[in-house]
Amino acid sequence: MTEESSYEQFTDEEREALSGSEFAACVATFYEDIAERLLNGATEGFALGGVSEASIHAFRVPGAFELPFAAKLCAESGRFAGIACLGVVIRGETSHYDHVCNKVASGTQRVQLETGVPCAFGVITAENMDQALARSGGDKRDQGRGAAVVAMRMSLLKVAI
Repeated sequence: MTEESSYEQFTDEEREALSGSEFAACVATFYEDIAERLLNGATEGFALGGVSEASIHAFRVPGAFELPFAAKLCAESGRFAGIACLGVVIRGETSHYDHVCNKVASGTQRVQLETGVPCAFGVITAENMDQALARSGGDKRDQGRGAAVVAMRMSLLKVAI
């Protein structure tokens, strides 16, 4: 693990508040190796806030396009303080990439706005596999780790307001 950035540093009070919460990780498995790397990164990210592995619930879906629906189910369950949506979309030879990226991003945003449950966008949108691997490697650029931190930060903000 690399040095933590300031937004990844949680106070004792924040860690205490988060330790009693459950979080969901919705994971698109189309690229299985990267999906596991992102989930591992999210687990590390949640640990920064004092959230135990037992309080992280992973829900796997076939691809990134299905992430907003999984997030909506998790949000509507009332169980989770926040949701990390994790996956990767790699550009191909057609416009499919643009359609998927736009729908996943807007769908994730819509879920959090409609339900009031923070949904972090941890979806890598990459030109190639090398870029995807670089953003799922466990360091502070890891989209899984970042999504976990964002889900916790927004959960804390919701409680504070």
